[in-house]
Amino acid sequence: MPKESTTRGRVLRMILFLSALLMIWQGVYFLGVEILSVWKSYAVPSPLGVLNSLIEVTSGSVLSVAIFKSLQRLLVGFVISMGLGLILGLMMARIDFLRQNMKPLVLGLQTLPSICWVPFAILWYGLSDSAIIFVIIIGSMFSISLAIENGINTVDPIYVRAAKTMGTRGGALWSRVVLPAAMPSLIVGMKQGWSFSWRSLMAGEMMFSSVGLGQILMMGRDLADIDRVMAIMVVIIVIGTLMDRMVFGTWEKSIRKSRGLDRDDQ
Repeated sequence: MPKESTTRGRVLRMILFLSALLMIWQGVYFLGVEILSVWKSYAVPSPLGVLNSLIEVTSGSVLSVAIFKSLQRLLVGFVISMGLGLILGLMMARIDFLRQNMKPLVLGLQTLPSICWVPFAILWYGLSDSAIIFVIIIGSMFSISLAIENGINTVDPIYVRAAKTMGTRGGALWSRVVLPAAMPSLIVGMKQGWSFSWRSLMAGEMMFSSVGLGQILMMGRDLADIDRVMAIMVVIIVIGTLMDRMVFGTWEKSIRKSRGLDRDDQ
């Protein structure tokens, strides 16, 4: 079957699946709110209500400005966390003392919710963008470092032995053999770090009134507008999915293809 036909079929199935979910959602809402009166209309979102809220927030510049500000903070924090996570992960992978003693501490810090760092951010940076970026960095840096350390330590030793046999040593061994072999795990770590960055961003933006998606979420909560809250959640999901498909997905697919692991039926 041609690849284009396979892609069209996959897209069609996804559209049908999402349409069925929306119909079920609307039916459950109508049954529970309008007929049985089990839930209050202001406490349970409906597909039509969410659609109206999306139209409302996109009619002006409120949503576009909020997305721009949130992505700006997110990208700055994510890039810094990637750099710090890479350094920390490489140090734990190369130095046995750090791997044995620091890795348990990093594992413990990685389990902390991002909201736990909000008091530190406020005390150290005040109510500013720097505080939000700090929460993003701390929220994603440790997961990235753990993924990098794990990816490097799971590289097949035969690659390293073969490279050493051919005279590759030192930095060249890492840059030409170890890191390329660990690249799939590094991409997984970046994707995980990106998702943690999103969560940390929302925690940071909701800690004080600031332009961003977190502010619109807070406004929806204060106004008891559950449809607006759900609409912004949909926007966040769409942005995250597009980023995963367009950046990480494309990068991952190119690596699989270069190694002969890409399949047309995937």
